[in-house]
Amino acid sequence: MNEQEILKKISFNVLQGRFRSEDDGIDEGLEGRPGVEDLIKKGIAEGVSPKKIVVNALTPAMDSVGKKFESGEYLIPDMLASAECVGGAMEILKPFLIKDGVESKGKFLIATVAGDLHDIGKNIVSIILKGEGYELIDLGTDVPTDKIVAAAKEHQVQFLGLSALLTTTMRSMDEVIRKLTETGIRDHVKVLIGGAPTSHEFADKIGADVYCSDAFKAVEYLKLVRSA
Repeated sequence: MNEQEILKKISFNVLQGRFRSEDDGIDEGLEGRPGVEDLIKKGIAEGVSPKKIVVNALTPAMDSVGKKFESGEYLIPDMLASAECVGGAMEILKPFLIKDGVESKGKFLIATVAGDLHDIGKNIVSIILKGEGYELIDLGTDVPTDKIVAAAKEHQVQFLGLSALLTTTMRSMDEVIRKLTETGIRDHVKVLIGGAPTSHEFADKIGADVYCSDAFKAVEYLKLVRSA
């Protein structure tokens, strides 16, 4: 396979949600064929640039996944399978990217707020943002406000993602933003919120920078911030 064939096959298998050769895909008859893991290792061995794999294969594939999800062609399990492919790919590529001097797009701290144990949405955002080249710090679920603020300060993050699935816990987002202000770091951190009960109106009310209905909206916002 030449370089373009490898990149094309990586993209195809991300869309199919196939990381390993034994994985099924959306299409039938793919089991046993090379998945994203095998193709990336083959590409690296044959001299394909790790940066090209990210820019010309992984990123456009996830852009397509986002469009398919928004149109209803892909459901959450389909999107998650593709996102996990990209997450696995980035773990393989990370040492090569560091060696090549490819810089992180920034530090992104993410957490489900205090009292809330839901993590599916948060995990999808984490995987996709890793694939986009952000350094992810995931504090998990049911994270106290003080711990979130302390971590934001300690790691000097540029971005903070807060998730909640309950109306009773979403109020903690307001508390986090107030504590960021009291600590003196609010102006240095872009705060993104998401989760079923949240909205644009709620984001405006508590002073968050943006409400994201899904992971792809977070990616869109971050692209706007970086280009500003």
